[in-house]
Amino acid sequence: MSLAGLQQMKREGRKIVAVVAWDYQIAQLADRAGVDLVSVGDSVGVNLWGQQEGEITLEEMLIVCKAVRRGVKRALVSCDLPPPQGTEAAVRLVREGGADMVKLNGTAEAVRAIVRAGLPVFAEFHGGGAAAELVVQAKRLEEAGASLLDFRHSGPEAGPAVVRAVSIPVLGGLGGGPWLDGRIRMAHAAIGYAASNLNSEIENYANVAQVTLKAITAYAEDVRAGRHLKGQRPA
Repeated sequence: MSLAGLQQMKREGRKIVAVVAWDYQIAQLADRAGVDLVSVGDSVGVNLWGQQEGEITLEEMLIVCKAVRRGVKRALVSCDLPPPQGTEAAVRLVREGGADMVKLNGTAEAVRAIVRAGLPVFAEFHGGGAAAELVVQAKRLEEAGASLLDFRHSGPEAGPAVVRAVSIPVLGGLGGGPWLDGRIRMAHAAIGYAASNLNSEIENYANVAQVTLKAITAYAEDVRAGRHLKGQRPA
């Protein structure tokens, strides 16, 4: 996959599939499933490591980005640029981390600075305002050189307006919808990985938390009963 390929998908009306991944194994599975873009999210700090919002560092993001890059062979890989955002940090995510592009939630000026350094940018912005204002914001990000947009909380009015106004693909994370060029979602959310999914009424594509709990409980019972473990041959 390439940026040109994603732009071709937009022109042809084919939806772009993106997932957020934080580890080598999920990255491999997502790539094998045929997703078009794997985004290495700084959400790993809160959702996988139990950190506070904004606590994650560039060095930690580099570790995660490298792991995901090792697992992805076909899809494009983007990596979130943690604060403080800067060109030097963006260069490291591409050169050291192996990302194809960097993702940031910033101004057109911030996008322009990174693009001038020769790096593709996946720019995030949020809905909530009037459709006309959001179209202007999207155009500014495109003019600054952004290759992709993540339009969160787009809504059925502003979403289609932005998609029509820009030539670059517009994906949607939180609050996105089928009116955009594609969707992006945390792989761990889609498979129901978190412990909170044990008692959640939200319908996901799977409930890995329940399966994992049952498996580890069964393992513990076998150990305590002195039984041979499933998947292991007796010595």
